Amino acid sequence: MSIALIERLSEQLGYPRVHAHNLDAVLDHPADTVLFFPGDPARFPEAADVAVVLPELVRHFDGRLRAGVVQRDDERALQELYGFEIWPTLVFLRRAQYLGAISRIRDWTDYLQRIQGFLDTGPVRAPSPRIAIHPA
Repeated sequence: MSIALIERLSEQLGYPRVHAHNLDAVLDHPADTVLFFPGDPARFPEAADVAVVLPELVRHFDGRLRAGVVQRDDERALQELYGFEIWPTLVFLRRAQYLGAISRIRDWTDYLQRIQGFLDTGPVRAPSPRIAIHPA
């Protein structure tokens, strides 16, 4: 069921499917973009909850946000650009500039406050991805 909820975002609501090869085209838009990184819904069941909330967030911000769904085959490569480590995650961008990220499902008020803060503050530096250190 959770995969169906995620697929619905592109199939019924028209959110673009985001891959590494079309990321620049998706971000070339006057509205700010939120990229949904669902992860594996079997491992991260909260992805279904975020898939339900995301259209409501887009509606609430009435034209200021558009959404895209990052596809499984490119999730890890694109995740490295934005330095988050928890799935599912929403990454907010203004063109290609990082605004912020929200991981896991949140309270509605938390979403609204954080997203409004991202939109008002504007671009910031994306967190650096962690580099695994393995003993020799």
